[in-house]
Amino acid sequence: MSFLEASGHRRMAEYRVPLDKTPSWRLRAAQIDPVLAQSFSVSARCGCFMQAARRLNIKATLLRKQLAQLEAQLQCSLFSPSDNGLVLSRDGLQLQSQLIALAHERDLPVIQQPLVRLAIAESILHDILGRDLVALLRRNASVRLDIITLDSELTLQAVTADVVVWLAGTDSPLPGPSFATSEPRALAQLDYLPHIAKRYSRVASRPDSLEDLADFMLVQWQHDRQVDSFRPWNNLVDQRLAGVVQLHSYELMLEMIRCSACIGLLPGYMSRFDRGLTGLPELFGQAMQRQVWMAVNAGSEGEEQVQMLVELIHNTFSERREWFEG
Repeated sequence: MSFLEASGHRRMAEYRVPLDKTPSWRLRAAQIDPVLAQSFSVSARCGCFMQAARRLNIKATLLRKQLAQLEAQLQCSLFSPSDNGLVLSRDGLQLQSQLIALAHERDLPVIQQPLVRLAIAESILHDILGRDLVALLRRNASVRLDIITLDSELTLQAVTADVVVWLAGTDSPLPGPSFATSEPRALAQLDYLPHIAKRYSRVASRPDSLEDLADFMLVQWQHDRQVDSFRPWNNLVDQRLAGVVQLHSYELMLEMIRCSACIGLLPGYMSRFDRGLTGLPELFGQAMQRQVWMAVNAGSEGEEQVQMLVELIHNTFSERREWFEG
């Protein structure tokens, strides 16, 4: 029984023909359907059904069916059972060597995937979109994606990309990308609040006025100093003569809040992203808000891979709409 038969496929033995009537492996390899040949070659190279399926951008169940079809066509078992992933049988090794030889003779070109460039605000990439992008890459290991983090207005103005997701004012997407794009679309409005780790502050002792902050260290992401709507927070930080940490890394700022009893300005959804953090909504009477905007490069908005990325971003924000309400 072949490796694939263990998953429910019929025995290959009933398909076998006498050796003297079996075509050479050279001829058999040349007659294989290119799709089945690619499925076998990638599976043999990866040594894992799941990784091979990701590389081919198909479901593992379909890959198994294709390989079973190939075994039935060739009337032999191509894989042997093993605890160390996929292992080629003797026939599988013969087929692999012939397919490699044919590929060299034909000088088959590698199918180039289009490069899709995504420019995205660093905090949005980290908090909202990162996990779904990882899931996309797990499903399609052949995609070519260039992710550019936007950590300043200067970077936004200098970059050229297929899809741009950035933060700006609630009433206007400006300043936005400097190249021609589709009309910017608003994805979500974000309210910003000072946050503190629950582990470092009991409910009864959490600060509820600006005077109470004198006993706490403040941490500020340097990018936020450029944001006009954050003026109440920025003024507070600027007045500090001690107890302030300025950081250029968004992730490190989050870690300081989580683990160093610091208070920092974060989007209101952060308590949903990290249950260990809580917002302090009573400190400032003035709202601090920003809008998430998205635009698509006018020159590439019709491309399939670009549309796939745009759809993923829309779905992500739609699934997390409760994060941005209230």
